Amino acid sequence: MSGTVSPLAPVSLPEMPVVPGVRIATVKAGIKYKDRVDLLAMLFETGTTVAGVLTRSRCPSAPVELCRENLPGGKARILVVNAGNANAFTGSKGRHTTAVAARSAAEAAGCDEGEVFLSSTGVIGEPLDHSHFERHLNGMAASARADGWVDAARAIMTTDTFPKLVTRRVNLGDATVTINGIAKGAGMIAPDMATMLAYVATDAALSANVLRALLERFTPTTFNAITVDSDTSTSDTLLAFATGQAKDAPAITDPADPRLAEFATAFGDCLHELALMIVRDGEGATKLVRVDVTGAVSDVSAKNIAMAIANSPLVKTAITGEDANWGRVVMAVGKAGEPADRDRLAIWFGDLLVASEGERVPGYSEEEASAYMKNDEIVIRADIGLGDGRFTAWTCNLTKEYVAINGDYRS
Repeated sequence: MSGTVSPLAPVSLPEMPVVPGVRIATVKAGIKYKDRVDLLAMLFETGTTVAGVLTRSRCPSAPVELCRENLPGGKARILVVNAGNANAFTGSKGRHTTAVAARSAAEAAGCDEGEVFLSSTGVIGEPLDHSHFERHLNGMAASARADGWVDAARAIMTTDTFPKLVTRRVNLGDATVTINGIAKGAGMIAPDMATMLAYVATDAALSANVLRALLERFTPTTFNAITVDSDTSTSDTLLAFATGQAKDAPAITDPADPRLAEFATAFGDCLHELALMIVRDGEGATKLVRVDVTGAVSDVSAKNIAMAIANSPLVKTAITGEDANWGRVVMAVGKAGEPADRDRLAIWFGDLLVASEGERVPGYSEEEASAYMKNDEIVIRADIGLGDGRFTAWTCNLTKEYVAINGDYRS
């Protein structure tokens, strides 16, 4: 957790309402950080449903494997998250720690181990002492309260510079329901899921398959549309919980239920806002960058081109230098391995068309383009000119501070 807050951070934290059926506790376990909360327990009322999407990394952490094993059950009673140690690439010791943590969590919540979900974030390859969970979880379950959302967001931070929270109130049938979400992530961010963690909880009465359908619908254009450094974590986890505790909440079991429409929009908004907060907190970032690709042969092709632009170190460092170097965007489009035609390609910085038909546009103004690059938020658009495919990716610039943070991350 950095001592300097990102210049792209929100000016204030939202007022987080309670979500009936959710209780939260945090403690200073001393896993890595001194004198800060680093262990979270979120407890759920009996009957809470869960769905999730997890990293596609071929080297997943032990907690990810436990989540993958328990998600098909569709029920959750407790989520436990620690910061400072990823419990990844820790072999039999890591699996033992996860087993002990799951057993301790189940005892604390009074539930089956299949209703336990774990996440760990931090350094990879360092054994995680299972005694942290044995010592704290019973007391945390006993002291958990409904109003601990800000503490929860702070407890899961690593190199994050600000806690990431979102909330919405929305109508669902004759009920008014709440959606709260928290996330962490600043580096090792190029989620492929479904180091990024995100948790969303609602008091709506949604079945696990409805939650799963919502995640499948919105993850591709939110968490899977962001990148800080092109690196996919061993621990990427997105979990959604529904307690069903909202007064008069209708039970929604069909993802096509028309009553779900307003809720779905709000749910997607929550994921989008959390995803952008992660980009805004990219390690060392000073600029938020939106990359719009249009005119590709397909949406998949557009995504590949957009991510090639968003992940290019040369594009990202040009943005840091406030250099309107559209040639680097041309380079990124060309290297993406997708259909493209040099003479049909058009590139904009914001509303400024800077290149088209294979060359710089007549009347191009370097001064005007450079002035645009001084903004805190930059939009790059590339129209491929071959079809109707489109995709929007979000990234940030690459600075010396990113190197400094990651050059001494383990110290």
